[in-house]
Amino acid sequence: MNRTNRILVAALALQIVLVAVVFWPRPAASVASGESLFADLEADQIVRLTISDGGSNQIVLAKGAEGWVVPDADDYPTQGNKVPDFVDKLVALKADRLVTETEGSHKRLKVAEGSFNRLVEFELADGTVHELYLGTSPTYKVTHVRADDEKEVYLVSDLSTSDVGAQATSWVDGIYYSVVQDDIVAITLENAHGRLAFEKDDAGAWTLRDLAPDETLLENNVKSLVTRAALLRMQRPLGKTEKEEYGLKEPNAVVTVKTRDGDGNEETVTLRVGAQSEEDSSYVVISSGSPYYVRVADYTVRDYVEKSRDDYLQPPETPTPEPTS
Repeated sequence: MNRTNRILVAALALQIVLVAVVFWPRPAASVASGESLFADLEADQIVRLTISDGGSNQIVLAKGAEGWVVPDADDYPTQGNKVPDFVDKLVALKADRLVTETEGSHKRLKVAEGSFNRLVEFELADGTVHELYLGTSPTYKVTHVRADDEKEVYLVSDLSTSDVGAQATSWVDGIYYSVVQDDIVAITLENAHGRLAFEKDDAGAWTLRDLAPDETLLENNVKSLVTRAALLRMQRPLGKTEKEEYGLKEPNAVVTVKTRDGDGNEETVTLRVGAQSEEDSSYVVISSGSPYYVRVADYTVRDYVEKSRDDYLQPPETPTPEPTS
């Protein structure tokens, strides 16, 4: 082998070594193995959460004196341990499954600043603010995440975007009002069509208070009203202050529900249905049993607003025309 060939062989060998060094696979656990994604973070340090879904939905949660609340809705309480359990998951996140360190992959994995599945901004008691981007999920309960303005993207377990809702009903009890359906003994419905007063007799049958002798009540339709009147779900809480745009000075409907339990204790609750939103067709509702105004879906109160007396009566029979010669 002449001198030129020896140089070429040596150069090729050097290139092979360089390629091996650059592209030799490294175990993901070798990068920040076992370390917390947010160093020295403790659950009791977190006092505020802002969760966004990349679209129009965003929810702010804050730690109050008696637990986590929705501050934008006059401190509407959150449900049980939903927020504390999520905060514990946040603190427990580990940076031990490195996926990429390249900024160009952030959009593809949906953890980029302007392109994400969820963004969780959390504030500590000392005013420090951190960010957690949640992106795509390659498998169930495994999610790509990125912290703050770091380039590294990790895989984390036991956390998915479904655990991090950006709407109030993900964190509060969606049931705004409820009673035991069998305890309902009377319902009064008032709307633009008039006033209807239904009562349940001792035998459990429903009657209409001013039913005329020639009218027949459709009891199944009344029972459907009773079923609807036993529970009302909300889309989101609005707060404790009545606003002009709620339209409750002249409500679209007023529903009064009277209950009597097995011990004979009676209770009456009134639901007022206000204005309908042009944006999503929802209605504002206030219950006499709650200080909070809420927004509910159209279908949950549509019967209250639209039903009339005729909807609860048997239609009159159409006379059969006499045959003509």
